[in-house]
Amino acid sequence: MNKRQQEARKAIAWSTDALIPGIYVWLGNWLFRLGGTEAQESYPGTIHSKFGLAVVLPGYHIWTTYQGSYDPE
Repeated sequence: MNKRQQEARKAIAWSTDALIPGIYVWLGNWLFRLGGTEAQESYPGTIHSKFGLAVVLPGYHIWTTYQGSYDPE
Protein backbone atom coordinates (compact mmCIF):
# COMPACT_ATOMS: atom_id res chain seq x y z
CA MET A 1 0.00 0.00 0.00
CA ASN A 2 1.44 3.37 -0.98
CA LYS A 3 1.51 6.57 1.09
CA ARG A 4 -1.52 8.08 -0.72
CA GLN A 5 -3.63 4.98 0.03
CA GLN A 6 -2.49 5.00 3.67
CA GLU A 7 -3.51 8.66 3.98
CA ALA A 8 -6.89 7.91 2.36
CA ARG A 9 -7.52 5.06 4.84
CA LYS A 10 -6.50 7.36 7.69
CA ALA A 11 -8.95 10.04 6.42
CA ILE A 12 -11.78 7.49 6.34
CA ALA A 13 -10.95 6.32 9.87
CA TRP A 14 -10.80 9.92 11.12
CA SER A 15 -14.06 10.91 9.42
CA THR A 16 -16.02 7.91 10.72
CA ASP A 17 -14.46 8.14 14.19
CA ALA A 18 -15.34 11.84 14.39
CA LEU A 19 -18.82 11.16 12.91
CA ILE A 20 -18.32 13.56 10.00
CA PRO A 21 -21.18 13.03 7.51
CA GLY A 22 -20.25 11.21 4.32
CA ILE A 23 -20.15 7.98 2.35
CA TYR A 24 -16.96 5.95 2.62
CA VAL A 25 -16.07 2.84 0.59
CA TRP A 26 -12.83 0.85 0.51
CA LEU A 27 -12.33 -2.14 -1.78
CA GLY A 28 -8.76 -3.36 -1.72
CA ASN A 29 -6.61 -0.52 -3.06
CA TRP A 30 -9.62 1.47 -4.33
CA LEU A 31 -10.94 4.02 -1.84
CA PHE A 32 -13.87 6.42 -2.22
CA ARG A 33 -14.80 9.21 0.16
CA LEU A 34 -17.74 11.53 -0.45
CA GLY A 35 -17.78 13.98 2.42
CA GLY A 36 -15.60 13.76 5.48
CA THR A 37 -12.28 15.52 5.81
CA GLU A 38 -8.55 14.88 5.91
CA ALA A 39 -7.28 13.43 9.17
CA GLN A 40 -5.42 15.55 11.68
CA GLU A 41 -1.67 14.92 11.50
CA SER A 42 -1.57 13.62 15.05
CA TYR A 43 -4.40 11.10 14.47
CA PRO A 44 -2.85 7.60 14.58
CA GLY A 45 -5.87 5.55 13.44
CA THR A 46 -6.46 3.73 10.17
CA ILE A 47 -8.79 1.20 8.54
CA HIS A 48 -7.33 -2.32 8.75
CA SER A 49 -9.84 -4.31 6.66
CA LYS A 50 -9.51 -4.71 2.88
CA PHE A 51 -13.21 -4.18 2.14
CA GLY A 52 -15.90 -2.08 3.74
CA LEU A 53 -18.57 0.57 3.63
CA ALA A 54 -19.60 3.29 6.04
CA VAL A 55 -22.35 5.89 5.90
CA VAL A 56 -22.43 8.72 8.43
CA LEU A 57 -25.56 10.90 8.41
CA PRO A 58 -26.13 14.26 10.06
CA GLY A 59 -27.26 13.90 13.65
CA TYR A 60 -24.46 11.42 14.42
CA HIS A 61 -26.15 8.39 12.82
CA ILE A 62 -23.61 5.86 11.53
CA TRP A 63 -23.86 2.55 9.71
CA THR A 64 -20.69 0.65 8.90
CA THR A 65 -19.51 -2.80 7.99
CA TYR A 66 -16.19 -2.12 9.76
CA GLN A 67 -16.05 -3.72 13.21
CA GLY A 68 -12.31 -3.47 13.91
CA SER A 69 -10.23 -0.99 15.82
CA TYR A 70 -8.78 2.17 14.30
CA ASP A 71 -5.68 1.82 16.50
CA PRO A 72 -2.35 1.32 14.73
CA GLU A 73 -1.09 -2.26 14.55
